[in-house]
Amino acid sequence: MSTTAFSADFFWQEGAWRSGDIPLAVSGRRFAVATSPAERVGRFVLPGMPNLHSHAFQRAMAGLAERRGAGEDSFWTWRETMYAFAEAIDPDDLKAIATQLYVEMVKAGYTQVCEFHYLHHGPRGVPYADPAAMSLALMEAAKEAGIGLTLLPVLYMTGGFDGRPLNERQQRFRHDVGGFVSLLERLAPMQDDMFSLGIALHSLRAVPEEAMRALLATGIARGLPVHIHIAEQIGEVQDCLAVRGARPVEWLLDHADVGPRWTLVHATHLTGHETDRLASSGAVAGLCPTTEANLGDGLFPLAAFIDAGGTFGIGSDSHISVSPVEELRWLEYGQRLLTRHRNVAARRPEESVGTALWQRALHGGARAAGIDAGRLSPGARADLLVLDDRSPLLAAREEADVVDTFLFAGNTPLVRDVMVGGQWRVRDFAHAAETSAAQAYRVVVERLAAA
Repeated sequence: MSTTAFSADFFWQEGAWRSGDIPLAVSGRRFAVATSPAERVGRFVLPGMPNLHSHAFQRAMAGLAERRGAGEDSFWTWRETMYAFAEAIDPDDLKAIATQLYVEMVKAGYTQVCEFHYLHHGPRGVPYADPAAMSLALMEAAKEAGIGLTLLPVLYMTGGFDGRPLNERQQRFRHDVGGFVSLLERLAPMQDDMFSLGIALHSLRAVPEEAMRALLATGIARGLPVHIHIAEQIGEVQDCLAVRGARPVEWLLDHADVGPRWTLVHATHLTGHETDRLASSGAVAGLCPTTEANLGDGLFPLAAFIDAGGTFGIGSDSHISVSPVEELRWLEYGQRLLTRHRNVAARRPEESVGTALWQRALHGGARAAGIDAGRLSPGARADLLVLDDRSPLLAAREEADVVDTFLFAGNTPLVRDVMVGGQWRVRDFAHAAETSAAQAYRVVVERLAAA
């Protein structure tokens, strides 16, 4: 196995810039200690960002749910539009959509994606000849785009907290525990440095307590990352209170062994007590600010969560934006609008907001993905991005200001080169697969729109 050494003026390590005399190299898929002369790759090198929450097929409907309906629009009316769109997608369509999306992610600086995957079966819930067909389509897309994939097949069983059956549009998502475990067993042997497996409980309204306990007790579930949508909407909180006698996060913490391998996606509506308990559990809060804004979800209590020692990461969810910069920017801006103060994510005097956001999201995203990444250190997977030091946005910027400028100085792309798993996927802003991916995506979307 060959080892390639490289250098830069500044490397990002543990939340701070280090000068380029660090002996870093790539050996196979991972970082190693350099033992040979190094090639200079740029001035500023950051770890690649994990994207901890994705519904890939929704990328193709971005912008198609922005027309007001007859009444007040909400998450629940948006969901009906999404269900109608999902009805027509087959495995080949999903591969084309996901490949385009994943190429966009890599170009933006995401190097791992956690795919919260519930579009399992054919129309009306008829299984494909290969029950893993849709999962395999996502895996092929990730390989073509060169992004690391944590696949999170979703258990989805009921249509509400009261146990109502799934409606017609939800049949494609349906599994019982036995069929779901069989899918996991099919996929588990395929894991490698670029593909890992986790499990997702769609939500408390979609997974009865008995099914949750049965799944988590299976051998294959032990040790895998566990993700769940939770407390995204006020209506969801009210329904949980009415049926289960507790708020969703409160109920989950009381009834499951929630810890560092768990990711609670959104967790938007929390009491102070829930915020403290979630933080102390070690679970990751999976925050998706652009989607949460687009759907009118609300704002996560970020400052209180950080102060309580909580861990968070970011995801692009419905992909109305595919940019870690925009997710982190709007995570901070939402807090500024809520509190009418500035620099909310920086909790100590003189702390940089950009530094605090980027480092916390790296740490939380890697934990949510269940991989050793998000750090430029020997042993970690070799994911990195090189900023464009030729950009006028970085003119006259000392290293202490670079991440703040990266996140808050505008929308000009600053991610010039991206390495994933030891291989360059983006050089000088170009991805090798972007032309073919865009062509295939366009064909699929035009056909879906005409249907």
